[in-house]
Amino acid sequence: MSPLSSNTLAGRVPIRPVDRVCNCFPHRGGNTASCGCNIDFIKPETMNRMILHTILLCCMCMASCSDNEENRPVLPPDQEHEEPETPDKPQNNSPLTTSSTVRDVIEHEAFSGFGQFILPAERSYDNNMRLADVARLLPFHNYVTGERAVETINKMIDYVSDGNRLFYDIYSDAEKRADSRKNNTGLFFFRGKPGRPFAIVCPGGGFSYVGAIHEGFPLAIALSEMGYNAFSIQYRTGGAQVACEDLAQAIDFIMRHAEELRVSTENYSLWGGSAGARMAAYLGSYSTQGFIDAAHERPATVVMGYTGHSDYTRNDPPTYVVIGDNDGIASASVMRQRVENLRASGIDAEFHLFPNLRHGFG
Repeated sequence: MSPLSSNTLAGRVPIRPVDRVCNCFPHRGGNTASCGCNIDFIKPETMNRMILHTILLCCMCMASCSDNEENRPVLPPDQEHEEPETPDKPQNNSPLTTSSTVRDVIEHEAFSGFGQFILPAERSYDNNMRLADVARLLPFHNYVTGERAVETINKMIDYVSDGNRLFYDIYSDAEKRADSRKNNTGLFFFRGKPGRPFAIVCPGGGFSYVGAIHEGFPLAIALSEMGYNAFSIQYRTGGAQVACEDLAQAIDFIMRHAEELRVSTENYSLWGGSAGARMAAYLGSYSTQGFIDAAHERPATVVMGYTGHSDYTRNDPPTYVVIGDNDGIASASVMRQRVENLRASGIDAEFHLFPNLRHGFG
């Protein structure tokens, strides 16, 4: 455990406010913060594959960019949405279309018990809204289309129809009774090859929503198709502190259930965009013991997309960073400087600036 600022609580690392869009970020026990043990760095060939894949994803995104999306201010976290009233539910393997509604997703049999997390559960939305209009639910993200969202959702339906378990709780029933907000957490699991390393993808959303439909599920699915055991995390919103606690809890859950999940506990990686990149970076710096009472090694690598996160330690893992040069939220210069600081500390780090991309390209 690294001694940080004097603003600590119960020995945990406090997190300080961040970007002009996201106004909070955490560390173990605090609501404002700065952002050691030896670790086994990821094998070079493994990291190279991750890097090449990230570049591929970015290139794919550029090819599908639309200039009609606008960055919009995030709305406050909503009140709980109304319970669905329609009795007709899609069958277990029924695909959806852009004419399907939010209610169709929530009530789909394949997503029983967690359908509310497929789309940003924290947003106030009309359950009758068509999936063609899904971009309205992700104001901090760009290049969001109903077609891509439906393609992702249908892959998840097929995955469940093939007999795979998709969602796992990370907290016990007792923990959720003690803190009802922990009911809004969990892990979506996309299996790779048995015994291969795992990756956790942390979607962004300014800590006001979890943009997994655009920034979590597609990347986790792509990583699983490469053989990695990939997870997308559903975390509590409202600030980086609770989000990082949930990420630490998710890592601990996977470590404790590695045999059941058939994943390797070595050389795991954390991926994230925007607010999710901050989460990945904080756990890279301080690991689980910085946020909860469970000690595990730091990730072998951290992959960060478009965030103003600047804090680091001299024990950070190898880090790979991407951002677009048309990002109106995160600062490319801040990301570049952090990479230079990591390199000066002897840590492998790369910075990549892509032309014409706005924030939240996925």
